Amino acid sequence: MKITDIKPFPVWIGHRNQMLVKVETDEGLFGWGESGLSGREKAVQGAVEHFREFLIGRDPTLIGAIWQEVYRSQYFEGGRVLQAALSAIDIALHDIKGKALGVPVHQLLGGKQREVIPTFASTSSAKADTMIEQAQKLMAAGWTAIRFFPDFTDEGRIFEPREHIASTARACVRGREALGDEVVLGIDWHHRLSVAEAASFCQKMPSGTLDFLEEPIRDETPEAYEQLRRLTDVPFAIGEEFASKWQFLPYIERGLHEFNRIDICNVGGLTEAMKVAGWSEAHYVDMMPHNPLGPVCTAATIHFSAAVANFAWLETRVNPDDLYGGGAADDVFLQQPRLEGAVYPVPDTPGLGIEIDEAALTREAFRFWEAPHLRRRDGSVTNW
Repeated sequence: MKITDIKPFPVWIGHRNQMLVKVETDEGLFGWGESGLSGREKAVQGAVEHFREFLIGRDPTLIGAIWQEVYRSQYFEGGRVLQAALSAIDIALHDIKGKALGVPVHQLLGGKQREVIPTFASTSSAKADTMIEQAQKLMAAGWTAIRFFPDFTDEGRIFEPREHIASTARACVRGREALGDEVVLGIDWHHRLSVAEAASFCQKMPSGTLDFLEEPIRDETPEAYEQLRRLTDVPFAIGEEFASKWQFLPYIERGLHEFNRIDICNVGGLTEAMKVAGWSEAHYVDMMPHNPLGPVCTAATIHFSAAVANFAWLETRVNPDDLYGGGAADDVFLQQPRLEGAVYPVPDTPGLGIEIDEAALTREAFRFWEAPHLRRRDGSVTNW
């Protein structure tokens, strides 16, 4: 079996672009993958087209060898754009191999270790009363792990961290009181804080209020997380921006975090994710995968989550005010993962278990989109 084509599809589906990749073979088998570099899909498309030129004619079942060749056969290896492209191709190759062998992808990763994949869900409101009401709805629907977001309203895209720390801390304390001690409760600051701001936020809450603090500061400097660790006892959940096992290295080896927010579609696909999972297991760090994209990302991450021992929860996207709405773009994704309550069943269909109407996909258009460009009140740029 040989690769005959690799097709990138940067298209707008629902409320965002998805960067899908289809790998075709001379035996009629094909696989789907997805890239996770949201907002820069055109850059990933270009990288996929570069890789396509030397991958046509290769055996798609030699996934590890292809990974090494794509990564190492260039002087400027790695980086988020190239790794996002490699991730999509790697996922698609796993889909092809599973179909060729007649087994689900998790069998290629060592076999499933669980029958269902527990998930965590997020509230959508930034206001305490509504946020707590939404969390109570999620609990009633079966979720035992819930994530809040900061008390932040995009007023003209102005964000001043110090204006939101105290109110967010109060909301978290109220949320813990309303939800009880049994629920796992966390918050995602989306790396918007400094070390001092993150420490101040944590110190305004009683110990035990939060079970995880996600992305409080940016990740470029591990030493900053070491400093923050000395200032708070809240477990950290970080890593969704990491694009290789090497970026995870200092965090795992220095014991800087407790949950890996690994992104299958950015880190280098399933091949790289399994290496990070094994390494994390040796240091008692649990996998808590990032899953903000489309059904292909969700499917690949379900197979990964089924196959690793050190798993906590998989992120899922639900509307807390409409928990029983339909799936993502049902006219495009004819077969896709479906929640059963607060868990995803582990599929046994060959490959990823995804079916896409390519004709419907090609009718979709790409739309340029920018993440919010936030500024402080003095006019300076701050993190989104």
